[in-house]
Parts: sequence; structure tokens; C-alpha cells
Amino acid sequence: MSAHSGSLISFSIIGSSLSSLKNCQPYINTGMDIATNVAFDLIETGGDEVDINSMEKVMLEYASMDRELNHYIQAVEETVDQVKRDQPERIPDFKALVKEKFAALQSRNTDEDLRRNKRYLQFKNQLKEMRKQVGPALGRDWEQPAEELDEDITVTQTQTNFICPITQVEMKKPMRNKVCNHVYEEEAIIKMIENRIQKKKKACCPKIGCDNSDMKISDLVPDAVLKRAIENQNKQKSQ
Repeated sequence: MSAHSGSLISFSIIGSSLSSLKNCQPYINTGMDIATNVAFDLIETGGDEVDINSMEKVMLEYASMDRELNHYIQAVEETVDQVKRDQPERIPDFKALVKEKFAALQSRNTDEDLRRNKRYLQFKNQLKEMRKQVGPALGRDWEQPAEELDEDITVTQTQTNFICPITQVEMKKPMRNKVCNHVYEEEAIIKMIENRIQKKKKACCPKIGCDNSDMKISDLVPDAVLKRAIENQNKQKSQ
């Protein structure tokens, strides 16, 4: 009985430690946000390309931290599941088991994995859009292929619309739909999708004329470029 009680206490402590580890994630996200904003500032002020690229390296470093954190959390959770499943008579060396699983996960790491990090991919796409918007004003083409000009004009035109199709007011936290490319206010679109899910119905894109009839929250990504454009416009108005 005492051994069983001791194992429960151990799992309780491990659970608490896991929660603390997961609380580190927002700090990584904040670091990525700062790196993105610094890159935006550099593009807007005509900063050196070397400095802009250095922010990309910072994003990759954060992506590496994110991967390492997730691997360690996964190693701990898998070890807990293994011990609970096997129910050994003697409590094993938990730390050694976690270390072994963590090393196995890390051994499969590649640089390509980092470049597939969701936030890093968002960063690359957002920098591309920011360059399209700011380039002409600075007299720079950012080595932009001629065949992309028509597409660029379309993107710029769509991003001048700052009104959410749901709330009909200017957006503060725009979220772009990866499927149909339409943009909405974060709180409004998430609430709309969740309400449809509760009713066991599919959520249609609220943009008039859009044929995207099966929206998912996982399709939404923050549009930092549009958010910056809205903020810049409001600053100009206030001045």
C-alpha cells in the first residue's frame, strides 16, 4: 500500500512538472512574435537584408527550442504511460527512461524539420507579403519575379480591406483562412466555427461569394502583415 501511495505521489509531482514545462511554450511564441515584428520594422524602414535574414535565423533557433521542448514533454508522457501500463513491482529509474526516449526522438532531428515548423513557415510567408507591400514605396523590388506581379496586385488589393465580414468592423486580430485566403476577426470566426460544430453542422466561409463550405479552426493562421497594415493606417489617422 505504501509503495502504491508513493508511486501516486511521484506521478503527481511529474504531472506538476509537465505543466510547468508546457507553460514555457508562450515564452517561445513571444520570442517568435518579437523576431517577426523586428523583421517587419526592418523591411518598413528599408533595413539591410543581412539584418532581416538574421531574424530568420532567430526564428529557426526558436523553432529548435520548440522542437526540443515538445520532444521532452513527449518523452515524459510516454514514460509515464509505459510505467502505468507495465505496473512494475519496483519503481524504475524514471529519469533514465525519459532521457533514453528523449535521445531517441532527438536523434531523428533534421534541419528540414525546423523549416517545416508552423510558426517559421508563417514567418516566411508574412515576410514575403510585407515585402510586396513595402517594396514599391521604397523603390525596391526585393528581386521579385515578373510573373508574380499580377498576383501581387491582387494580394495588395485584398489586404486593403480591413473590415471583418462577420462583425463588419475593422479587425484587430485578423486570421487568414489557408483554404480560401479570406480574413476575419479572430474571436468572431472562432466563435462562429465552434457554434456550428456544437450544432453538428459545417461552417461556411462568411465572405460573400466564397464556396468554402467546410471551415476548420486548424485552417486559420494569424495574418501579422495585415495586422501591421491596419495598425499603420490607424497611426497615420491619429497623426
